[in-house]
Amino acid sequence: MKIKVYGVGLTAWVAAACLARAGNDVLIEGPDSQLEKPLEEISALRDEPGLLDQIELQLRTGRLQRTRDKEAYAEVHWLALEHNEFESARKIIRALGKANPDNLLIVNQCNFGVGATDQLQDELNQDTNQIIVYIPNNLQEGKALEGFSQAKRIIIGSDSNWAITMTRSLFRPFIQNIEHLQLMTSREAEFTKFAITGMLAIRLGYINELANLADQMNVDIDTIREGMGADPRIGRHYLAPGCGFGGQNFNQYIARFSEIFENKGKDSLLKTVISENEIQKELLFKKLWQHYHCNLTGKAIAIWGASFKPGTASIDNAPSLKLIDALLAQGVEVRVHDPEALGNLKKHYRDAPLLSFCDNPYDAAQGTDGLLLVTEWPEYWSPDYLKLLEDMHTPLIIDGRNIFDREALELYGFTYMGVGR
Repeated sequence: MKIKVYGVGLTAWVAAACLARAGNDVLIEGPDSQLEKPLEEISALRDEPGLLDQIELQLRTGRLQRTRDKEAYAEVHWLALEHNEFESARKIIRALGKANPDNLLIVNQCNFGVGATDQLQDELNQDTNQIIVYIPNNLQEGKALEGFSQAKRIIIGSDSNWAITMTRSLFRPFIQNIEHLQLMTSREAEFTKFAITGMLAIRLGYINELANLADQMNVDIDTIREGMGADPRIGRHYLAPGCGFGGQNFNQYIARFSEIFENKGKDSLLKTVISENEIQKELLFKKLWQHYHCNLTGKAIAIWGASFKPGTASIDNAPSLKLIDALLAQGVEVRVHDPEALGNLKKHYRDAPLLSFCDNPYDAAQGTDGLLLVTEWPEYWSPDYLKLLEDMHTPLIIDGRNIFDREALELYGFTYMGVGR
């Protein structure tokens, strides 16, 4: 098929890469400033594992092209714009409706809100098969290519049999191992996407709340998690306490859903989850502050992990940012290691004399008065504890993801603090 993708964010580039890899001829359209930008300077490509390489490969094959040609022919038009670009989407839809009087298929994968697809559909003539289908964006940063090309579940939001048939054909290369293919109206699909994201956020917020209470009541949250997860009504998914969640897409969806409740005059749990998550990002600093009796003068602190989660270089809304800001405000020397995110961190902190970036995690720990684990990258799970003891000035570890064995660390001679442990 000939497919045109509109957008320059992660969703657009992933769709373009996977659709081209499946044999389609794909055009990706965006502002001239983005189309002229070198690929390696586009953060969505640089931060997502494997995406830049895949885009470069598909460009070389000719199946993918960056275009400014608004008149270029396409059988399918794929909207992957940012959440604040609804009016741009409306303009695109109007132009497409005039240029394609019948059999026009548009896939909407934008986070515009519940009812947005219906509003865009009103610009078209459904009687002549000018149809917009809503496909929820289920990409997880760090696993975006896999999430698109090896989807376990897909929701198609449409009540047009023609559009559903065409969309299923388009997704055929990606649904060989699918577990759930659900059909519903576009409004129901939009609501479902928000509902899923909101539920995940509530689970994260609840387990963090339990962990903070466990700290005060001298019980181990890991034991509590095991008990909760063993109940088949609950399960283990998204029940890992920590120092807060981040990410652009996840936070964006939660905030948008919370706004929907507010617009309907309803109080929402999500509003509390959002505000409590920002407080949770301060947890490691508070533990460090209390350990040193509210005096961090002259201290040096190591941070392992700056990205908002393992598998990505993105620092969007990352807990590390709030932690680093708090430490720098106290005059603390901060030494950071991250396998992927140091480049983005350097751009974020262009002039911070007390902040240094280390290519080796043990270099970051050298001579420090504490090690704060923020992102649970695989290489951090089983470090050389004897080397850390030798390198650190004070053997203090504050574990923001509960990846270390508390009893083993204490046997080595570390002072250990976790989240709810």
